[in-house]
Amino acid sequence: MITIKACTIEDVDALRAISIETFEAENDPVHLAAYLERAYNVAQLKEELSNPDSQFFFAMLDGEVAGYLKVNANNAQTEAMGEKAFELERIYVRRKFQGSGVGKSLYDQAITCAEELNKCEIWLGVWEHNHKALAFYQKHGFVQTGAHTFYMGDDAQVDLIMAKPLRP
Repeated sequence: MITIKACTIEDVDALRAISIETFEAENDPVHLAAYLERAYNVAQLKEELSNPDSQFFFAMLDGEVAGYLKVNANNAQTEAMGEKAFELERIYVRRKFQGSGVGKSLYDQAITCAEELNKCEIWLGVWEHNHKALAFYQKHGFVQTGAHTFYMGDDAQVDLIMAKPLRP
């Protein structure tokens, strides 16, 4: 049975480990290592965990952390989408748990969080080459509304911006 657990500062080491393990990108190994250290160092994660407009959740399965979710509201959103929008920033699932319903459970938690905050739209950015994630989000009613480029070292990457209305 999958259970969802809110993360706290005490979970920072487990959060860092699963973040690094599950991050997917095809990049120069040096650029990737630098990115992972910058994005998932303990101080950075503690800052994100302390932000009242961000929430992290672990999905637990068979006594293990199987995946995690990060969602953002208001000024914590990584793009200026407005106060009625809600960002699903990360659903990362460990490879051995993919296909077990963990991603869907985390997605359902994101929708619950957005609805509890009375948001009208949920949005996300997904790497253009992450075909499994793209298919998952399309299956759940997300449509592409834009794109942005970000750099990992000298490597340009494109995230597709996808959104889904929650209510009028």
